[in-house]
Amino acid sequence: MPAPTKPPPPTGATSLSTRSPLGGWSAVIAVTMGIFSIVTTEILPIGLLTPIGNSFGISDGTAGLMMTLPGILAAVAAPTVTVTTARADRRHMLCALILLLAVANFLAALAPGYWLMMLSRVLVGLVIGAFWSIGAGLASRLVPAEQAGRATAVIFSAVPLGSVLGVPAGTLLGELAGWRTVFVVMGVLTLAVLAALALSLSSLPPEHVTRLTVLRDLLGTPGIRVSVAVTFLVVAAHFGTYTYVTPFLADVTHAGPRSITLFLLAYGVAGILGNFLAGAWARRAPRGTFATAAGSLATATLLLPVLGTGKAGALALLLVWGVAYGAVPVCSQTWFVTAAPQAPEAASVLFTSSFQATFSLGALAGGAVVDAASTTTVMTVGGIVASLAVLGVMAGYRRAQ
Repeated sequence: MPAPTKPPPPTGATSLSTRSPLGGWSAVIAVTMGIFSIVTTEILPIGLLTPIGNSFGISDGTAGLMMTLPGILAAVAAPTVTVTTARADRRHMLCALILLLAVANFLAALAPGYWLMMLSRVLVGLVIGAFWSIGAGLASRLVPAEQAGRATAVIFSAVPLGSVLGVPAGTLLGELAGWRTVFVVMGVLTLAVLAALALSLSSLPPEHVTRLTVLRDLLGTPGIRVSVAVTFLVVAAHFGTYTYVTPFLADVTHAGPRSITLFLLAYGVAGILGNFLAGAWARRAPRGTFATAAGSLATATLLLPVLGTGKAGALALLLVWGVAYGAVPVCSQTWFVTAAPQAPEAASVLFTSSFQATFSLGALAGGAVVDAASTTTVMTVGGIVASLAVLGVMAGYRRAQ
């Protein structure tokens, strides 16, 4: 495979050796907050699905398109924007993308009809694909090499933090002040993140130029193909079910709005635990950690229709689900990068693209099942798909052996 070309660093670029540890970790926190804002904006409709749907007179399945559309566009934006802006300073790119996210949140808050809400979700999709592809692999450039693993875990903690703080807080605020207020608050928070990025990040010229040929060659490697397949299955299972967990808790568990908020909060706390457990284990045993996470997710979703009719059972299974899914992004990203150590940004592009495409397809398929059957059925189908991911990991391991 041809090695990615390395452009000469621009004059005035700040090298890692001149960066203070405090400055490096300030940049890590700023990038983490950027991803937190993106993740929260992306999944916020999960907790607000019913009130948004009621405002525009649409079904839960149709409202679920707010989850589907950004994922589809993110899958396209990840390679397109990364290749198009291959020589652009990464600091400038991250700041521009966060500004676009703020615009998307304010548009959602002002939307007079569902069409403008969907336009705002188009912008969210563009930001997701580009920011994740650039930001997910930046840890090694921001802190010393011996701290890169810890910094990566901190950056990825933004994913479960979006569930812990973003979705429950958004759901509660939406209940108290209306869903439009939630998007206004997210817009203001995103502007604060923009300021943090501008102040903490130094110049970040690209280390490698990611071309389409590099991405194509990576897709030809067995390790990448297996990681794409198992990521597809487990992420489809998760978002096909979790997108509709609020209607499930309301209709099947008979939980009220406050209880649902607490359940989602507990799920998110469990997700943080899963994220850091996976950060400790995934580099040593990515396949085993991934299989454990997928199996736990399958167990939780398959048992929800049976044990989730009561609040205690639903809460216990959501905790298992949270730990399991909290491990998935770290496992998947680690698998992609270790399968292509010579092209980490290209591997991050493929991770982001496959992850987001599957996210959107899972939410779309889940919406079709919900509209045709019920939220109970979608949990069962999701559990079966997650079980296939476990079999995929095992098959890939046997082939590698």
